[in-house]
Amino acid sequence: MLTHAELKAKMLENPAVRSEYERIERDEMPMLDAILQARHEAGMTQAEVAERMGTKAPAVARLESALVSGKHSPSIATLRKYAAAMGKRLELRFV
Repeated sequence: MLTHAELKAKMLENPAVRSEYERIERDEMPMLDAILQARHEAGMTQAEVAERMGTKAPAVARLESALVSGKHSPSIATLRKYAAAMGKRLELRFV
């Protein structure tokens, strides 16, 4: 059985997999890191954020994981609600 590190190395030998992995690291991980850091700084659980947003914890879990999966992009309105639940505001920038 392969370890996680061995499996990752093996998968990254495939150019298509490596390209997508690098895209996620470059484009999406910083956004996910910012979202998780904001929740951590607020000292809140997913359930607490969900309650303030008027939704359920699984919805917040999906929101947080959506940025990594690339299967769903949360709306700006949803991200604003998420930020507001932690006493923050959403700021979008083109760089």
